[in-house]
Amino acid sequence: MTTLGGSVATPAKGLTAQVLVVHSFDDLQAHAAEANGRIVLFDKAFDQDLANNGQAMSAYEQAVAYRVKGASAAARLGAVASLIRSVGGADFRLPHTGVMHYADDAPKIPTAALSAEDAMMVGRLAAQGPVQMHLTLTPQTLPDADSHNVLADLPGREKPDEVVLVSGHLDSWDLAQGAIDDGAGVTAAMGAVQVLKSLGLQARRTIRVVAWMNEENGSGGSKAYFAANKDKLSSQIAVIESDSGAGKPLGLVASVTPDSEDKLAPITTALQPIGATAIDRREGEVGADISPLQEAGVPGFAPLVDTREYFFYHHTAADTLDKVKPDYLRRQVAVMAVLAYYLAEMPEPLPRVPAKAK
Repeated sequence: MTTLGGSVATPAKGLTAQVLVVHSFDDLQAHAAEANGRIVLFDKAFDQDLANNGQAMSAYEQAVAYRVKGASAAARLGAVASLIRSVGGADFRLPHTGVMHYADDAPKIPTAALSAEDAMMVGRLAAQGPVQMHLTLTPQTLPDADSHNVLADLPGREKPDEVVLVSGHLDSWDLAQGAIDDGAGVTAAMGAVQVLKSLGLQARRTIRVVAWMNEENGSGGSKAYFAANKDKLSSQIAVIESDSGAGKPLGLVASVTPDSEDKLAPITTALQPIGATAIDRREGEVGADISPLQEAGVPGFAPLVDTREYFFYHHTAADTLDKVKPDYLRRQVAVMAVLAYYLAEMPEPLPRVPAKAK
């Protein structure tokens, strides 16, 4: 078990209550009369089949809703605590942490993640009869402290005031080292500029490396960067973020206008020797830290990587350096370097992306 980020603690001596096992928010509502005074366990499995077929982020989005919203949904019905089955694809008896949010209209109750095996065991026992659990959680939310983004510029030769941003995020959950989330992303961003310097390449525009602070539980770093640049957004030409792990690069994700996709063809030609030729054009956010700039119309990019195993280790004690394959990391550096240089060297920048109506 691991507490979820942002949870309140149980009483010092813990709490004891009967467990109500549900499998969805609709299932919880169907058992609303039974939730009062219970510990609610959301036994929602991560869909690894989706991940195995290139849809890991869709599988994550489906399951992570219970991590983010489960506690308040249970609290509205009188539950004393909330648990989830860990959001991840490998059943290695690893609990996965991550941020949760309390709604304004519900009491704050403690919440944690069980490993998949233990969640399934509780579910099997509950099917046979009442299950009682003693739960002790000891998280603290301390006052905010000063922290910093880390920035470095490779100045442009003609338009140094125009910026192409290449980035990853510095912070990680405290269960492990944060090697794939997101040490690999920071390393790839730094490596991209190092490669360009070693080749003596200086693009028209400035290429800025940003190692974001506080992506995991508040995005303070990206908000601060946006606030510092909100009066000169026209100078932000394109933004790139690597935050999907250290899997094999397959190409790039692009949040650009439809007529911009053809303009990216030279990138795929350059990356053909390493097989990173796919362009996945999407609408909306492609990176948490670059999302404020994307919402302001700046074209957004990310490496398209194989994420089939990413959620095996994401937010767990197993997110360690041995999970990073050096060859894949070198390939991600190549993708980031080619993409950043091309965007910074284009005679005219890509058009802005119209904001979607809310």
